[in-house]
Amino acid sequence: MLSHPWDDSRVNAQNNPADVELEITNVAHGGVFVSRLDGRVVFVADAIPGERVRARITESSKKSFWRAETVEVLDASPHRQAHVWASAAIDVTPSERAGGAEFGHIELSHQRELKRQVLADSLQRFAGVESDVQVEAVPGDDERDGLAWRTRVSLHVDADGNVGPYAARSHRVIRVGDLPLATDEVASAAPLDQQFRGAESVDIIAPSSTQSARIVVREPVKKGVSPANRREQTIIERVGDRDFFLDEGGFWQVHRSAAELLTGLVQSTIDEALFDPRAANLDLYGGVGLLAAAVGDKFGSTTRITSVESSARATDHAAENLSDWVGAQSITARVDAYLRGLVAQSSAAERTRLAAGTVVLDPPRSGAGKEVVASLAELRPAQLVYVACDPVALARDIGLFAAEGYELKALRAFDLFPHTHHLESIALLTR
Repeated sequence: MLSHPWDDSRVNAQNNPADVELEITNVAHGGVFVSRLDGRVVFVADAIPGERVRARITESSKKSFWRAETVEVLDASPHRQAHVWASAAIDVTPSERAGGAEFGHIELSHQRELKRQVLADSLQRFAGVESDVQVEAVPGDDERDGLAWRTRVSLHVDADGNVGPYAARSHRVIRVGDLPLATDEVASAAPLDQQFRGAESVDIIAPSSTQSARIVVREPVKKGVSPANRREQTIIERVGDRDFFLDEGGFWQVHRSAAELLTGLVQSTIDEALFDPRAANLDLYGGVGLLAAAVGDKFGSTTRITSVESSARATDHAAENLSDWVGAQSITARVDAYLRGLVAQSSAAERTRLAAGTVVLDPPRSGAGKEVVASLAELRPAQLVYVACDPVALARDIGLFAAEGYELKALRAFDLFPHTHHLESIALLTR
């Protein structure tokens, strides 16, 4: 039997020697919830603040915190609902619960409140900013109960060829019977009852330019071959009346309405009084040019903007997607290295154009980070439009920018990932 430093009276030995009763106090970043056991923080999955649950300790090796999985709700929150995905419900053994819908047991509007709390707390702790920002619904999501929004699903394949998502917080494939977060096209095409021996993963993709989904079976990458060198088919995503070409495995916003929403948000967030179409405007982490195109469509065909992206294939597509703007170009480079080059090599005239510029950046989940922030601060662009999919990384970078003289002027947040803990934010910073 495991030995734990808690009072034996708190352990339900009839179920499991590592089961404990916990009071859930608040939400934490990462889709888990906070409790305390004899003074130690315990991060609990599948709970809601205000609940009393029986939870199973799953990780107790760290001194600073433990982890646990809810196995029974003793006092339920009024915001608890039947899980939207039966494969992830609380009556499934924790190790067998499908991952990817960690907020699916919470009523949709309360999910947004919890995400708001995480964002507001992150801004206060990492940036010293008090914010009353709300997490807004994407139009149409409430009518669908937050379901049927994923246009892309990547399923994993185990050694026996079984296909499915990973179990929550693991790398073990779970077979499931449905995919409720997927669009109808993706859900109906998903080969959940088939086997793919020898494959690495199976992607189901429903481009907005077609009425059907495509299935992409990915084989393991051969030794010595970079995943970036895989041959990819080109697909088309349509945003408004504009087409974007990209590789079928390339990055694209996964929510069916995200690309159009973010296009409008970038256009409305830019301070027009600070925008100079002749300046050295930048689109960092630019992908295939979605947000650079948003800027170009807003300010005209002569707008100068350089899109910087580390993926050569994405950059090739961006060059085609941005061909309508005579002042647009796409560059293959790591953003940190590209900015270092600008800092080191720009002439006085180039520095003037950079200082008059607008920078749109959409970094990965880890955020821009210290080096990129420091380089941008050295270049002193007039405004920064920061699109973020992680509230902690955003808040940390806002704090770094504040130390360099940039102030948060506007912030909006959207629930682009219903029934998960993720959200999307867009911030305007000016000096």
